Amino acid sequence: MMENREYIDFHIHAYAVKVAEKAVKVLSACPEVEQVYTDGTVASTRDVLARCGVKYGVVLPIATKPTQTAVINDWAIKHDHGNFICFGTVHPDNDNIEYELERIAAAGLRGIKLHPDYQQCFMFEPKMQPIYRKCEELGLIISLHMGYDPVSTRTRHAMPCDLAEVAGKYPSLKLIGAHLGGMSNWERVLYYLKGANNVWLDTAFCAEFITDEMFIRLIEGFGEDKILLGSDLPWSLPTAQIDMINRQKISDAAKRKIFYENAAKLLKLK
Repeated sequence: MMENREYIDFHIHAYAVKVAEKAVKVLSACPEVEQVYTDGTVASTRDVLARCGVKYGVVLPIATKPTQTAVINDWAIKHDHGNFICFGTVHPDNDNIEYELERIAAAGLRGIKLHPDYQQCFMFEPKMQPIYRKCEELGLIISLHMGYDPVSTRTRHAMPCDLAEVAGKYPSLKLIGAHLGGMSNWERVLYYLKGANNVWLDTAFCAEFITDEMFIRLIEGFGEDKILLGSDLPWSLPTAQIDMINRQKISDAAKRKIFYENAAKLLKLK
């Protein structure tokens, strides 16, 4: 039985109807994906969030091509209501990055999603710097895929050392390292990112892969204020990550922070 708590899932995905089926089909072919929990559409995703007791899901769209950016941001702005809190996105090869980021901020979206593996760009490349700089200026959060991804098994475009470098260069920029800062690279997360005051870690898809021992080391290393509930829906359910957090020997106050309060503060929810 679900406990009587409030939850914000800081890492979910949903798609426009015309691309949802294709997106889910392509990503479901990855061997790490054992089950898909929505059909990728807005309606299905909202329904699963409600059934899991999640008050808000932070939707993280990704522009895998420069030409997708404006359309995706239009979609995000349209669906930023109800139990969806939508981020926008840009592609490093966009020639109008500043304009799109200003449009995202003006529309009231709280941040953007970047996926260096899908966007075929290393975090440290020069063309990434204008994105970091402008987001810092506008107060936009950046959520980044970090660590292993089945789409790019040989080359890791976003590693904990890269996130540490960005955090140091842009100290006022709020950064979220998805998958607890680096999927399957958590020792490196502890080594490179511990003490980075402008970095938060989400739990997306980690319940299936991380040990309780490593998870508690990350909580202790970063502090309960820096961990965010995230699922990676539709590839994992919020309840899987909630169960992982609930079984840790941490205080109820710490669990409330991870489940809701840290996210609410970061998102400046009323």
